Amino acid sequence: MPSKKTDRQDRLTTSDYAKLAAFRHALRAYVHFSDAAAAEVGLTGPHYQAMLVLRGWQHDAPVTISELARQLFIKHHSAVGLVDRLAAEGLMVREPSSVDRRKVELRLTPRGLELLAMLADKHRDELRRIGPALGGFFGELTGQGGS
Repeated sequence: MPSKKTDRQDRLTTSDYAKLAAFRHALRAYVHFSDAAAAEVGLTGPHYQAMLVLRGWQHDAPVTISELARQLFIKHHSAVGLVDRLAAEGLMVREPSSVDRRKVELRLTPRGLELLAMLADKHRDELRRIGPALGGFFGELTGQGGS
């Protein structure tokens, strides 16, 4: 009896691998675009991502450094470095937690909000541009799109 791994490999065609490769390329192209857009204003991709987490946060509790690290899939000390740089640039501030004095809460400054809005607008335009192609990938994956 063939192993499950062999069965799965047999079901994938060259076309399937090409689609997976094309999807990965599209994602990498978007990340490249994002990093370049951030660099144009003196930031790195992770700095933009950190700012985006704060602005998009929809939970009751404010964002802490630990939560930021979890959201970005990075270590706590790396999140501290991101926050240090953003605070030094006047884009983010730390405030003592109202719930736990051992923690700090993060928020964007008015300057940070303005810069983020400009970057997010560029990103939204890029997503509108590449959206149909990404939608095609998902449609093909779920069997709801053309081939």
